[in-house]
Amino acid sequence: MKAHDALYIDGAWRPAASGDVIEVVNPADEQVIGKVPAGGALDIDTAVRAARAALPAWAATPPAERAARLAALHRALDGRKDEIAATVTAELGSPPKFSEAVHAAVPLAVAASFAELAARHSFEEKVGNSTVLHEPIGVVGAITPWNYPLHQIVAKVAPALAAGCAIVLKPAEDTPLVAQLFAEAVHEAGVPAGVFNLVTGLGPVAGQALAEHPGVDLVSFTGSTAVGRQIGAVAGAAVKKVALELGGKSANVILPSADLARAVNVGVANVMSNSGQTCSAWTRMLVHRDQYAEAVELAATAAAKYGDRIGPVVSAKQQARVRGYIEKGIAEGARLVAGGPEAPRERGYFVSPTVFADVTPEMTIAQEEIFGPVLTILRYEDEEDALRIANGTVYGLAGAVWAAEEAEAVAFARRMDTGQVDINGGRFNPLAPFGGYKQSGVGRELGSHGLAEYLQTKSLQF
Repeated sequence: MKAHDALYIDGAWRPAASGDVIEVVNPADEQVIGKVPAGGALDIDTAVRAARAALPAWAATPPAERAARLAALHRALDGRKDEIAATVTAELGSPPKFSEAVHAAVPLAVAASFAELAARHSFEEKVGNSTVLHEPIGVVGAITPWNYPLHQIVAKVAPALAAGCAIVLKPAEDTPLVAQLFAEAVHEAGVPAGVFNLVTGLGPVAGQALAEHPGVDLVSFTGSTAVGRQIGAVAGAAVKKVALELGGKSANVILPSADLARAVNVGVANVMSNSGQTCSAWTRMLVHRDQYAEAVELAATAAAKYGDRIGPVVSAKQQARVRGYIEKGIAEGARLVAGGPEAPRERGYFVSPTVFADVTPEMTIAQEEIFGPVLTILRYEDEEDALRIANGTVYGLAGAVWAAEEAEAVAFARRMDTGQVDINGGRFNPLAPFGGYKQSGVGRELGSHGLAEYLQTKSLQF
């Protein structure tokens, strides 16, 4: 067991105002593996005050020096990459290889990208007879989820630091241990006291206090659309900016000319990665009617191979939620071709890799985000029908298109109402903007577009 009895505020570890703690459970074996303080409104207030006090000096720090601190943070994280991977495996249940390749490696790439961007970004420009300044927005309240716990922290904190903002981070209560490692790395990197602060706690307590605090200028939240609406309402009442990265129900559109076997196999792998706990997962596979039966068979075979290769979902609550959706799919008439609602193991919060065929667009499992290893396969008649189905949800976070010719896939992707589309299995790009249309969010993360979220604009006329 790893016990953390302090919060990181104003450059030092200090106890929470109350003695309450949050137990961290390993979802693979249901054993308590750690404890962190359950910070509350008083701790949030202390952290925000520290951030506000540190803000003027950090905002005035030359961008090159901020870039140097980010480079030092990258080195500090790199020195902890093995411990980071092991910690995420323990608190999220992620298989070790996936933790190493994704949960540890991707945040390192993102941190490096912002160190480089901070060094070369122009924070002012000439527009006619005006000089336009891009200044830090102020104190950022960052609220991060449990599914990619370190990546989401770095994707918010790194651009905020690059912009010259001060930050208060409230990580997810299910996976707070890696946030403690991040705070240690920030301290080692020499980020000035008060510029970064960590308060662990419950969402309805610490998270709400952070979103509501009058000393916070921007709330950056990643999580469910329902909570995003609440945060948006709170921020709207105070006329403060929000950046929201919310849910998804992304379509994987396989056009008739595509390599069907490759598109299906990559699509199944995409949904099963991280036990299906990925907001941008391609959970709706759209296949032409003439290829539908073959695609279903390929998907069922592929999913069966993941039985012992994926980890558990994060909690008993999440396990019950996902199994409930599987039962709903069966009740609404979808055909189960792999997996099912039965728990595959007696211990741990595991869910069987599940594939549904004969899914129609109006079914619950085709409309709502399940956030588990569940794939739905839908049949389309022609390209216009495929576009109607792809765009037929309240979400618009990500998607994929497959075709023999890249131009054909791009032409279809341009018509999709979504923030990011992978063409024929395109690779993740840490410099590309990430974010959603419709109820998948407001704003963008990563790269120059992610940095822009933490800046505000002033013009000087001459």
